[in-house]
Amino acid sequence: MKTGYRDIYARYRHNILSGVLKPGDKVPSVRVLADELEVARKTVETAYAILVGEGFLVSQGAKGTRVNPDLRISEKAEPPAQTWTADTQLKSMVDVRDQEGYLRLGIPALDAFPYKKWLLLSGKAVRAMSAAEMTNPPLMGYPPLREAIARYLTISRGLTCTAEQIYITGGYRNNLTLILSALARRGDKVVTENPGYIFGQQLLKRSVENLHYAPVDKQGLNVDYLLKNHADARFVCITPSHHSPLAVTLSLPRKRQLLEWAAANNAWIIEDDYDGEFHYTRKVLPALKSLDIEDRVIYMGTFSKTVMPALRISYLVMPRSTLNAFHETGEIIESGQPVLTQKIVASFLNEGHFFRHLKKMRALYQQRRQRVLDALHQVFPDLFDVEVNDGGMHIIAFLRHGTGDVHLAQIWQKKQLKVSPLSEWYNSSEKRYGLIIGYTNIHSSEEAVALLQRVAKETREWLKT
Repeated sequence: MKTGYRDIYARYRHNILSGVLKPGDKVPSVRVLADELEVARKTVETAYAILVGEGFLVSQGAKGTRVNPDLRISEKAEPPAQTWTADTQLKSMVDVRDQEGYLRLGIPALDAFPYKKWLLLSGKAVRAMSAAEMTNPPLMGYPPLREAIARYLTISRGLTCTAEQIYITGGYRNNLTLILSALARRGDKVVTENPGYIFGQQLLKRSVENLHYAPVDKQGLNVDYLLKNHADARFVCITPSHHSPLAVTLSLPRKRQLLEWAAANNAWIIEDDYDGEFHYTRKVLPALKSLDIEDRVIYMGTFSKTVMPALRISYLVMPRSTLNAFHETGEIIESGQPVLTQKIVASFLNEGHFFRHLKKMRALYQQRRQRVLDALHQVFPDLFDVEVNDGGMHIIAFLRHGTGDVHLAQIWQKKQLKVSPLSEWYNSSEKRYGLIIGYTNIHSSEEAVALLQRVAKETREWLKT
């Protein structure tokens, strides 16, 4: 329908009265607005003339036309802003994750990242961009990056896979959504760890109608419990190399038991290789997928913790029998990741910088973990028990007494110590209580002690209540 001067007049009058356009705001020239709306200039001139006549606009010659600076619009009471109250637990976790502070979970050592090398690779990738790379990105991912990831997984994680099996995605949740969309049927039983990665749990709760939990102990997922209670499961989501959040490793007997069950029951194991690259006191453990003779494991990895969270590049290894299902589903729900970023990451891997960075981080994180452990013992000698595991990017300080980790975490968070309460990661009444503490960005022993002393007084007062 053709726009007339009355339409233009009514639109501007409404925007001024509603506060969208404020006194002094400049409006487009007659020519620009006429071209934009594809109407005659006379139409815009007529609308503007009425608005000027009513005092809504003023013409200032060469300075253009503006909303009358002397206009006074009576302020209307606006409805109260919407607040996020539907899931206060999730909101609290999002705030801790996204707000700046110390002891944050899952943030790599930003001060030790090879920025200069990354900048050189970025510049090289930009200069080498071709016209073909400026069109739609490859759905499954940039081929050189898929090849580089396949080589890395073969060498460092013990997998036997090809570039054809690698699917580049935009993060953990993209991986999980793609897997379930490609392979799950309505009503399929999905089992995940308890406790488990809280954002993954939230996604599963919203997307899976038949969701169940299996407990985790010092040997990882309790596979006996799984087989006794959920042998009919179609999917099991697991973090076997370094459990999130308890930091334990799935024992070899349980790995074999789980793989045998999956093969016998035509079930899928979704392996999230959480922190799998960071083991300190022994060789890096091979992934569960490396033992997968029957090709029942769907392996997920990400560069969020090894490079940077802002990269938003992850990947999964598709079993060969599922390639068509993933491709067809991807055409519907995926759009491909930016080629430029993938080119930079591919160069980072192919030129050896990624391997050198990981080696450096393993040594650095071991040092920084010890600083936090020593500081905890010095400042709170009688409050926590810490079970030191072989690697990872966080520790759990278990409360020796009481169940008030949520309140204690809130006390620390108010002092910019972005710890998480362990009990919030459980989905049962049987819980353990403590604080999940990141240590990767602690630069000195003095800093570790100073940060904990920030909350020493309030923590001791909390203990008395």
